[in-house]
Amino acid sequence: MTYITLTIQGGRTPLAGTLQPVQVEITGPTIATVSSTDSTPAQSDGAAATLDADGCTLLPGFIDVHVHGAMGADTMDADPAALARMARFFAHHGVTAFLPTTMTADPASTLAAVQAVAAAGDRPHPNGAASLGVHLEGPYISPRFPGAQPAATIRPPDLVEFGALCAAGPVRMITLAPEMPGALALIREARARGVVVVAGHTAATYAECEGGIAAGITQATHTYNAMSGLHHREPGTLGSVLSNDGVYAQLIADNIHVHPAAMKILARCKGMARTILITDAMRAVGLPPGDYDLGGQAVTVTRGSDAQPGECRLADGTLAGSVLTLERGLANFGAAIGLTLAQTWPATSLSPATALGLERTRGTLATGYLADLVLLDDAGEVVATVVQGRVVYLRERERLRANGGDHDPDGPGSL
Repeated sequence: MTYITLTIQGGRTPLAGTLQPVQVEITGPTIATVSSTDSTPAQSDGAAATLDADGCTLLPGFIDVHVHGAMGADTMDADPAALARMARFFAHHGVTAFLPTTMTADPASTLAAVQAVAAAGDRPHPNGAASLGVHLEGPYISPRFPGAQPAATIRPPDLVEFGALCAAGPVRMITLAPEMPGALALIREARARGVVVVAGHTAATYAECEGGIAAGITQATHTYNAMSGLHHREPGTLGSVLSNDGVYAQLIADNIHVHPAAMKILARCKGMARTILITDAMRAVGLPPGDYDLGGQAVTVTRGSDAQPGECRLADGTLAGSVLTLERGLANFGAAIGLTLAQTWPATSLSPATALGLERTRGTLATGYLADLVLLDDAGEVVATVVQGRVVYLRERERLRANGGDHDPDGPGSL
């Protein structure tokens, strides 16, 4: 991969709490300098390209830690080409890094999915986002809260199987039910291997969830959904997550999975530093409404609107992932809780980066960090995405003034 020196100028950034003019110099895959300026400077000497950010807000690139698929592709396809197709779509929506997420499945299918992610590698996909490793959603979850996970393949925690999966590829995260027999031992093993452990699809009591947190759980999968709820005499998993200041809460902000008022409650309990926006998107995102497959199950996707994506449901009405994109989730979240982009931006970048232990290289706009960036217009739509110093998506090609180098970003309709 060939890198060039890139200048981003004329935009603004909210990282200081209010929108401030900013110029960013990028050399190779990292940010060389970040400076505040009240005027639009001339192109820097020696810069191979300049990206015009006029009228846009510059943010750290989005990190989606929980996403299954896009554009007809799914992690469970166990195909590097499917992962590349997903990565290209995600970049169109501001995502610069993601965790390909599995479904609960038989051991051979899960192993094949992990091996495919390993084969695809951890370098950014051409004109797409970078994979940060696998998120195993299941199979060690509660049969009482399967959600859209195939119930027939749910099984107790298995240290041997988990070890084989970790040996096969870059397992970064696992969602499990802490109350399952053997779960605490697996949580400790996962933490010893550097794998982030997440409570989800769980019927755990408050005490059981707290025990899982003490063993090493640091996040909750799609908070509110597929977990024991809050009761004033039995706070359940939800009560544990909302009241434990050290736990990060993943949230699907599509206004379908969670009511806006519940989003506001979560934000008040967790703050931006412990809220992680996810999409939980399935292969139908980016495609027309209709019938699709998720983990071998038929899912019907309804027609959505500009304000809300369509619903994804199994035949029995169970919600089955989403067709949400992360820039829309960020807008929905801000509207629900009554905060501005200058206040909510960490939930799509800094918070997930910190939760993954990557806060020294990703998730903020600062010298020495990876040049993973997204430009949003005033409507919150993605104008450009930069992944490790390369413009991989550009809505308006005239914004990039190139003097040579290896920039051939995707434009509209190029998927």
